[in-house]
Formats: sequence, structure tokens, C-alpha cells
Amino acid sequence: MSSVSSPLAVWEKCDEYHNSFLLDADPAMDAALKNSEAQGLPDIAVSPAQGKFLNLLVKTTGSKRVLEVGTLGGYSTIWLARAIPEGGLVTTLELDPHHAKVATENISNAGVADKVDLIVGPAAESIKKLGPNSSYDFAFIDADKEGNLLYFQEAKRLVKSGGTIIVDNVCRAGRVADLEYSDVLVDGVRTLLMGIEGDKEVEATTISTVGEKGYDGFLYAIRK
Repeated sequence: MSSVSSPLAVWEKCDEYHNSFLLDADPAMDAALKNSEAQGLPDIAVSPAQGKFLNLLVKTTGSKRVLEVGTLGGYSTIWLARAIPEGGLVTTLELDPHHAKVATENISNAGVADKVDLIVGPAAESIKKLGPNSSYDFAFIDADKEGNLLYFQEAKRLVKSGGTIIVDNVCRAGRVADLEYSDVLVDGVRTLLMGIEGDKEVEATTISTVGEKGYDGFLYAIRK
């Protein structure tokens, strides 16, 4: 009798299978993950498939100026920086100085340091200093979930009309929809959703995802 695989095992296998056809060997990305792990960073970066998806989104939208909230080890930053043309810029915000140091190493090793401006400090403060308004084409928010709504509101100010805002980790294994469950991460997503409800300045939807990172999802919004 064959054993029944867990959903996560199936999702991981599916990612691995598809990636074997669609993602080329990438020593710089592998090195970034290994360096981040070796220096004690949490294993919460986007997956390779998700990183490639962000990369393709930036290319598809023709974005040149990208805002990222939450650098961690720079893994997603590299994917974003690779997608923009020469002369473009990824502005990425990171709270933790050690994370920023590791990210700087990884970004430099990947050869995209000239496309990245890494700002260290509380993102809630740093993002308010950015501008002028409508000066970014694309924003990716993947930081402390308690700050989701503030980051989204500031991204909406900074992203031009027709620009894209992506917020990661908005399903959290379905717990966001379980109103009997509460923690700071889930509550941060709920606050974001309630804050967007009725907002006439954006159009948005949530896309649920499964893969090696488990069951989660992202919010996809367009600035009107």
C-alpha cells in the first residue's frame, strides 16, 4: 500500500519538478542563500519560483524604479534588480544592520550593486522620506506584517498611476480567513485588507499560492 504524501511534500516536489525545466542553474542565487544561512538569517526569503515570478512581473510592466520593503539577505532584491534596465534602481529598506550587511555582500556578489540602494533603519520611518510622489513603477512589500497597511499606503503614494504593488504572505496557510485565530502576523494582513476595502485609488486581488514555502499568497494591486 502506498503512503499518502503530505500536502507540503507534494507542493515542494511540484516546485522542484517545474523549476528543473524553467529555472537555469544560478550560482549567484545559490551563494546568496548559502551565505544568508551561514550568517544566521531566518529562512523566510521568497522561493526561487516566486523570485522568478517577481522578476517577470517587473519585466512585463517595464518597471525601471522599484521599491522593496524588507531586504533580508537580498535574495528577492537580486531578482528585482536583474529585471530592471541599466539606469534603473531598486530602493530596498531593511531594519536589521546585520541583515543589511549580508544583503550587501550577496547583492555585490550577484553583480547588481550598481542597481540597488539599500537603506538601513525602520521602514516605517524610511519610507516616509522617499519621494517625490509617483516616482516608482513597482513596489514589493515583504516586511513586518504589522506594518503592512502603512507600507501599502506609502507605496500607493510613491507608485505612479498604473504602477504595481505586491504584498507577500497574505494568506498564511488560510489562517487569515479563520476569524477564531489571531496573531500579530495574521492581524497585520487583516488590517491591510480592511484598509484597502473601498479604496478607489487601487484595484487589487489576492492570489493564493502553494509550493516549497507552503500555502500562502500575495496581494496584487494596481495604482489607478
